[in-house]
Parts: sequence; structure tokens; C-alpha cells
Amino acid sequence: MTGEAAAPAPQRPGDALPRTTLLLYAAPMMGFMLAGMPISMWFGKFSTDTLLIPASAMGLIIMFGRLWDGISDPMAGYLSDKTRSRWGRRRSWMRAAALPMAVALVALWSPPASLGQTGTIVWLAVAYILWETASTGLVVPYAALGFELTPDYHERTRLFTWRHLGTVPAYGGSLGLLYLLRTSAEAGPAEGRAMATGLAVAAGATLAAVTFLAATRLPEPTHHQGRGGSNPFDAFADVLRNPHARLLLVVFAVESFGMGTIGFIAPYLMDDVLHRSDQLEIVLACWMVPQFLMAPLWLRLSRRLSKKRLVLFGMGLYGFGFLANWWAVAGPDWLIFANVILLGMAGGLLAVVSPSIQADVVDYDEYTTGERKEGAYTALWNLLRKGGWAASAGMAGIALELSGYDGHATEQVAAVKTTIVVFVSLFPAAAYAIGSLVFARFSLNQAEHAALRAEIERRRAIATGGKP
Repeated sequence: MTGEAAAPAPQRPGDALPRTTLLLYAAPMMGFMLAGMPISMWFGKFSTDTLLIPASAMGLIIMFGRLWDGISDPMAGYLSDKTRSRWGRRRSWMRAAALPMAVALVALWSPPASLGQTGTIVWLAVAYILWETASTGLVVPYAALGFELTPDYHERTRLFTWRHLGTVPAYGGSLGLLYLLRTSAEAGPAEGRAMATGLAVAAGATLAAVTFLAATRLPEPTHHQGRGGSNPFDAFADVLRNPHARLLLVVFAVESFGMGTIGFIAPYLMDDVLHRSDQLEIVLACWMVPQFLMAPLWLRLSRRLSKKRLVLFGMGLYGFGFLANWWAVAGPDWLIFANVILLGMAGGLLAVVSPSIQADVVDYDEYTTGERKEGAYTALWNLLRKGGWAASAGMAGIALELSGYDGHATEQVAAVKTTIVVFVSLFPAAAYAIGSLVFARFSLNQAEHAALRAEIERRRAIATGGKP
């Protein structure tokens, strides 16, 4: 099947996306979540406690891996905008990334036991950079494709709602993987290593399969090919000149800096502060389930309320929930669970509405420049998010080391426990408070978007010989 054969007639505002398209678009995210969540939630703990790598070394590996994204993400975004292929400018990248991602995932979780500490650190650093490079080849074009599957203001929210709901099996599967990783590590280093390798092979094969399927069967707008920026400098300069995009860049940088510590530090919170490592999967379930249960509600509310109001509400929930962690960790278990449910509601809301807003902002760029640069926009937004995650995760790892963290100890000193609690409460709460104040200035609403889309459609009708 060629790219041209797979592409339907261009979607127009008001057209509903077929359910097949909605499901196919969700598939790569399912595979990526299955492979990626254990990395974000357990890989740090696996490295320090099973591989016996210093926490500071792992923090630096993550930090330098994300710094590499400073080069790979923008280049993947720009080049995918400029790609001409019978498989489409986005899907061709997704196809190419499928197998390398699986190989890098297995390498990341299976360093040879004979390497020693220094050799293992080098192996993990190389494997992590390979993983980040391959995942960039998927994530940037994949997200860019989502922005251009439909021009409709509300249908975009529906698309990302389905994508979020489609990750339910992946979330459930990732909880199972986390349970197996945690319990095998408790049995001993050899058992932990063997289980990690086996699960990585299974998750990598799944990721490659669903990515290849989606890249083969998804539609892609052919009329966007050849309409990327003339050169990378002008393309990214246009992103910075877009006032709506510029504001989102600041918001994403701030909130990701605050949020980046959560995945890295959560296992330490459960094990070293709460002494409830056996309940890690239950806590994660409390975070995940409300995301899916509430997603249809957020979709309905997005049609009645503005996207901006919903995002501000979600950011406020996040800030309140993280702040409440400061007291919840010292309270009864049910308080932790209740607070995590609140955080899950906030996370689901932002996962549904935020990308819909980003797609609208890319339309503003087409209105002002006549180009379609979803890749450039996705790359810069992702770069700031990854950079924020990397910087905060690296800082958390270094802070753990400086506060006296000992991977061999059964009980950590008070300074370590305080450091962990700060990074799951006050630190992200402050970031979301700042992000909310910045996002309050966002001004691209439904009426303005409808006007610019009408002008875009008029220009395209003229360019193709039709009547505006």
C-alpha cells in the first residue's frame, strides 16, 4: 500500500474521523507506554538497587540523554516536515523507527553482568542514547501526524481522547511489568536481571509490531507534503515568532521541570519513605484509572467550556494535589490513595485537551506562513518537555546522592527521606503554580480558530483551482 493509496480525501472542519483511524492512531502510543512506563517508573530503581549504579550516575545518564534530544528532536521534526515519500512524511519515519526502538529497549534492560560497574555505566549510557534517538524517530513524527489528521476544533479533542483511552491496555500491562520487575528484583540481582531482559524483549516486540501496523494503515494528508519550512533556522524561528506557541513553550518548560522528578523518585517514595513498595502498582492504578474514567467527561466539557479553562483547571488540580503530598505522606494510607486519584484526574484532563490546543496553534502558523510545520512545533515542544524532565530527574538523582542515599541500606537517613518528599510535593506544586499563571495569558479561542481555518480553506480552494 502506498502513502497515496492510504490517504483519503482531506478532512474538513466538521468531518468526523472514522473509528478505524482513531484506533490506529492510538496503537503506537499503546506500545510506547508499555515500553516506556517501566523506564520512567522503575529503571532508576533497577539501576541503583539491582545493577548497583550510583544514583548520581543514573541522573547524569538521563540528563545527557535528554541533552542529546536537543539535537535529535529538532532535526527529526524539521526533516519529517520536509520528507517526501510514498509512505507519507510522518509514517515513513514511524516505520523506520519501529525495529531500532525494540533493539535499544532490550539493550537498555540487559547489560552483561560481566561488565563491572564502570562498564555497566558506559553500556547504559550508550543504550539510553540509542533509545532516545530511536524513540525520537517515532514520537516526533507520530505526534505531528496527530496534529494534521483533522482540522476541526473539537474533533481534535475527540482524537486525543481516543488515543488516551486506547492506552488502557498498555497501562494495565505496564503495571504487570512493574510488578514482575519489582518482585524479581526482591528475589535477587540475577533474578532481577533475567526478568528485565525477558520483559524488554516482549515489550520491544509489541512496540515494533503496533508501530509498523499504524504506519502502514493510517491515513496521512498528501496535500501537506512539501510544505515544511525552507530551512531549519527559518522553521524554528517561525515557531518562536508564533505568540501562542511561544507561550506554550514557556508553560511546557516550567511544568515538565516540576513533573520530571515524579517518575524517577516515586519508587524511592514507596520503598524508602512509606515502606510500601508492595503497593506501588496499587498507587499507580489509583493514578491511571481516573484518567480513563474521566476522559469522556473532559471531552464533553471541552465542547461546553473553553479548552483554556479546562487546562487551567487541570493544572490547578495538579498543583493542589502535589502540594497535598507534603502532608499526605505522613498520614494514613488512604490519604495517599485519595490524593493520587486526584492527580490522575488532572493528568487525564491535560492528556486529552493539551494536544488539541497544540494542533490549533500549528494552524495559526499555517495562517501566517502558508507552511505546515507540525514536526518543527512538536520537536520544540517535546524538547522543552524532555529537557525539563531530564534536568529535574538529574537534579533529583544528584540530590539523593548528596543527601546520603545508600542502595544497600534497609533504612535511609532523615535527609534522604526529606529530599524524596520535597521532590514529590513542593517542587512540582511550585512549577504548576507558575505554569498556570503563564498559561492564563493564552488567547487562541474557538472563534479565532474558526476564522483562521476559514481563511486557510479559502486559500487552498484557490490554489487547487476551486472556488473559495
